Amino acid sequence: MSFFKKVTDDSDTDTRNVKVLSPTTSGDGDDFDSGIENETIFIDEDYLLRKGMVSVKDNRGKLPINDEVRAIKHKLVNNAFGAGSESHENGNLVMITSASPNEGKTFSAINLALMLSLEKNKSVLLVDADVRKPSVNKSLGIKTYPGLIDYLKGDVESADQVIYNTSIKNLRLMPAGDSHHLSYEFLASDKMVNLAKELATRYSNRMVIFDCPPLLGVIETISLSRYVGQVVVVVEHHKSKMANVIEAVSHLDERLAVGFIINKSVNNELSQYGYGYGYGYQ
Repeated sequence: MSFFKKVTDDSDTDTRNVKVLSPTTSGDGDDFDSGIENETIFIDEDYLLRKGMVSVKDNRGKLPINDEVRAIKHKLVNNAFGAGSESHENGNLVMITSASPNEGKTFSAINLALMLSLEKNKSVLLVDADVRKPSVNKSLGIKTYPGLIDYLKGDVESADQVIYNTSIKNLRLMPAGDSHHLSYEFLASDKMVNLAKELATRYSNRMVIFDCPPLLGVIETISLSRYVGQVVVVVEHHKSKMANVIEAVSHLDERLAVGFIINKSVNNELSQYGYGYGYGYQ
């Protein structure tokens, strides 16, 4: 499997490519209609390409990572909007997690969001819900913005205020925001539950990708999993202990569609990257 062989860990990034555009919308009619004008965050697509991520410029067919992530995307979209949606409530809410830290879940979440942004007549919201150790902004090469925790703490009145358009069409971002010593507890709050419900129903054509803390040792991740329809568990090849993976998945509700990404395989020991590449169902 080649897709994740370029990953080091979730924090292996810098913030050299930071720009902000003036407030705008993407023109696809899927923006939060709150009257709030947030900054549109510029994401340097060449920077992402250098980091080994999906290319959204022209969906280059020659990049193996695009083909590999596209295979996973089809499974997620089918469970959210296709035949699989009948079996999975809130299938458009997808949790990306792992049994333990530093297995590549943020890299996986970003690549899935990038590929979903290319889906016709769909949009995607990437939520950095790893609120104690956020890394989505660093991985994207952008500065820190107010985000999820600021909303859950009540520092901003509306979730609309912490959802940003980006320079990548159809991709929205909700950063983690300001760190707080009770960050994980906020994930299990009624306010978070209500937010998840709103995100699941507000737009009929939107996928929401949550980059979440690991399953083991963070009970709030288990709590949040009750409000999504799909869970993708990232497993680091030759590192993750199978006992830990089994224990982590045992905490998940049986109603969920649970898939696995085998990450950091470097010698094609697995057939391909995808919902089967190391993406398979429980």
